[in-house]
Amino acid sequence: MLESEPATNRSFARFAWANVAYTIVVILWGAFVRATGSGAGCGDHWPLCDGQIIPRAPDTAQLIEFSHRLTSGVALIGTVILLIWALRAYVPGHHVRRWAIISLVLMVIEALIGAGLVLLGLVADNSSFARAFALALHLANTLLLLAALTLTAWWASGNAPLRLRNQGRLPAILGLGLLGTVIVGATGAVTALGDTLLLFGVLPGDISQPFAPNSHPLVQLRIWHPVLGLLMTIYGWFLARSVIVERSDPSTQRLAWGFVTLMFAQVAVGCINVTLKAPVAMQLFHLFMADLVWIALVLLCASALADPAAETDTRTVSARLPAGI
Repeated sequence: MLESEPATNRSFARFAWANVAYTIVVILWGAFVRATGSGAGCGDHWPLCDGQIIPRAPDTAQLIEFSHRLTSGVALIGTVILLIWALRAYVPGHHVRRWAIISLVLMVIEALIGAGLVLLGLVADNSSFARAFALALHLANTLLLLAALTLTAWWASGNAPLRLRNQGRLPAILGLGLLGTVIVGATGAVTALGDTLLLFGVLPGDISQPFAPNSHPLVQLRIWHPVLGLLMTIYGWFLARSVIVERSDPSTQRLAWGFVTLMFAQVAVGCINVTLKAPVAMQLFHLFMADLVWIALVLLCASALADPAAETDTRTVSARLPAGI
């Protein structure tokens, strides 16, 4: 087995975790673009902004949208560097390499979905079902991207790879938890869109509009999303308890308790968000907590399903890193 200097792995792991943190910032800024109605700030142009590489004398909406494109571009560059570094530092077939490739693929898909929203006019005051579906798809891909980046960093930190066989019922329980969390997150994205459109007066009624059978579908989701979130919280408690019973190692149990704590904290934040009628700051904090819950669940899955027979040392190829990395 070929190995490089331990410092190389630590440096890569630190960069990978930094990529995760930066991606969360970009996700939050993207939500700010939606919450402020700035998605059309650059018009229907992409990748140019209002037909220009750098807009001149931009207004507030254009500045918000353009800065989001810049930060997203930096995230793409960071993921490209992550992949190049992984290809140079790890042997072919290594799980860190594999997940770095998946991360870049999902990052490109993320950029294409964002471009499609702009080019198809699914921004600003657009209240179509196409926009709602696109936002749900966008959120689902965002969570998958965040998971791929997190797993790359997790395994680069020396943790054992996954093993799904002979793991009893845990893979099914955890897989259902991941799927349920994505669904709740997707409905949350559409619910947030409804809150924004109500606030801007695009939908009939206002932000205080009560739920009714004849309400606009985006308004009706304001009740269904909390219901799904509550059901997922109950299932999340069952999931964590199952892991605690099945896995006795301290790190996995800490992740299980951490996941439960974040999950219930997220419910509290969601209740506050509804009570305050979804101000922009609370929407962003709610999304931030959702990202933390998702990362905690992904790490819990990786730890609970780790191959006990696998070596925890990451296998790497002796290679000098490019200058400046």
